[in-house]
Amino acid sequence: MRLSLNKAIRLKAKAPLLLHSLYLPAANTSLPFRNVSTHSKATTLTLTTKTRAFLPSPFLTCGAAMATAACVQVKEQIELTETEKKIFARLLNTLRYFNLQTQLRVAGGWVRDKLLGKECYDIDIALDNMLGSEFVDKVREYLSSTGEEAQGLAVIPSNPEQSKHLETARMRLFDLWIDFVNLRCEDYSENSRIPTMKFGTAEEDAYRRDLTINSLFYNINTNLVEDFTKRGIEDLKFGRIVTPLTPKETFLDDPLRVLRAIRFGARFGFALDEELKKAASCDDVKTALAAKISRERIGTEIDLMISGNQPVKAIDYICDLTLFWVVFNLPLQVEPAVSEGCYRLSAAYLDATWKLIQLIGCSSFNDEQRRLSLYSALFLPLRNATYKDRKAKKIPAVNYIFKDSLKRKASDAETVTKVHKSLDKFLSLIPCLLSNDDMQLVKVDWGQEFVDVPLSSKLRVLTGFLLKEIKDFWRVALLMSTLLYPTDIDCTQDDRDKHFQLDKRKDLFVSVENAIVKLGLDKVWDVKPLVNGKDIMNVLQLKAGGPLVSEWQQKVLTWQLAHPSGTAEECLDWMRETHSKRIKIE
Repeated sequence: MRLSLNKAIRLKAKAPLLLHSLYLPAANTSLPFRNVSTHSKATTLTLTTKTRAFLPSPFLTCGAAMATAACVQVKEQIELTETEKKIFARLLNTLRYFNLQTQLRVAGGWVRDKLLGKECYDIDIALDNMLGSEFVDKVREYLSSTGEEAQGLAVIPSNPEQSKHLETARMRLFDLWIDFVNLRCEDYSENSRIPTMKFGTAEEDAYRRDLTINSLFYNINTNLVEDFTKRGIEDLKFGRIVTPLTPKETFLDDPLRVLRAIRFGARFGFALDEELKKAASCDDVKTALAAKISRERIGTEIDLMISGNQPVKAIDYICDLTLFWVVFNLPLQVEPAVSEGCYRLSAAYLDATWKLIQLIGCSSFNDEQRRLSLYSALFLPLRNATYKDRKAKKIPAVNYIFKDSLKRKASDAETVTKVHKSLDKFLSLIPCLLSNDDMQLVKVDWGQEFVDVPLSSKLRVLTGFLLKEIKDFWRVALLMSTLLYPTDIDCTQDDRDKHFQLDKRKDLFVSVENAIVKLGLDKVWDVKPLVNGKDIMNVLQLKAGGPLVSEWQQKVLTWQLAHPSGTAEECLDWMRETHSKRIKIE
């Protein structure tokens, strides 16, 4: 029996689509996907290849789905690892020990990833008749009765003001963190945006999830995957990002879901639903995202995008949905003023950097360098923008984005701003490094004088000091510099690859990188000084340290960079001679 398309749209069966797993013995069925109708007769879901006009139906034929997104390989059975079997066995034994009638369901991402054949270590358990903290206490008591000790027990309270509606209990089982929450149903009063939470059914909970592909449950008791929206598996199979309820309702419930939809769409290469895109870009949702969601949660989502497998696609979505300035909020009175449309240039730099990293070879950058390369590129158009803090001190606007708009760690802001500040110096050195001589350097403020440095050594000294400033991230700075390095490219072209001529810039990066390595400057920041502060005080005949010692430490470092083969004794001789001349002049 095959359901007609229109009838399928109208049907609201109380039972979900079911998919068997490989763990516990399962009932015999002709196919693992079943639709259980309100008439209690299980009917096998049939898919045809006949092409039809697109309709937002969970029973869309494969041919019609192919017109909107490619079919995705979805496993017919969930295969549990040995660790997962042990975890679930402990939880089921807890039910038996206390004679509980609780249904245990793994919710969301774990089910999705398992169906896609991916491993997932993020296990969230949804409970139908008790709070997570109550069940965790039961598990702890059961484990204690068997001589096992529960680890890492914690309760994370709800925070409705920030759209965190559920209390979450956590514990470690077999070295995996497991989260426990109750199934929820929400009631909104007329004058409040904060819902009243109460226990709900699995179906009610599924419809309150962010996306249909994340609304699937794996029922540990019955060993079945449950699809209460009746389209989660189909949307997963056909690569669609869709909300269970209307998109605007879903997003206003928790505006962070906008960014989650973008992240999952980019990560899996799935197509964003058109209605979803309209809702995500509407003023009501943007206002709610800015006002209702903590900046920490926004920053976490953005960092997952930047660290993910498709950061360019994710940022392109953010730009297309006009969310860029909502997410990357700027302080007031930025100087020079930032144009409204500069986010497109940010996206272009990000795209070029991502592709350039692939061309150069991912092995040249570790994960942290790659991540901060992408942030550096994203904020490259803002590198000269500043604002004044309460003490009227000029602060880079990029610093504000990291610390206030995204609430990321201070080291991220520090590294990216250091990279940006180093670019003028790097750009002035590139022609000399390419030609391997000390041709006339472009005048740049190096922050100190190098008057005593021989011309033949000046390139090595300046490059060495620059690398000591940015240390392990000098390749990130070089990467940004290669994007900014002037060429004869026609900047009016729209195509990103043609505009940046990435093959040429890859060759530029490699040539400069090789020149720096040839100068022996890689890891120069780890080179120990030939003489220490005590040696300097002896030469200067000082009884205590002070600014003079610091000044000479810089001089010693300069000498050491200019004389890479020099010895400590040679350095001390040079110090005595230089100090003696200075005394005579004074």
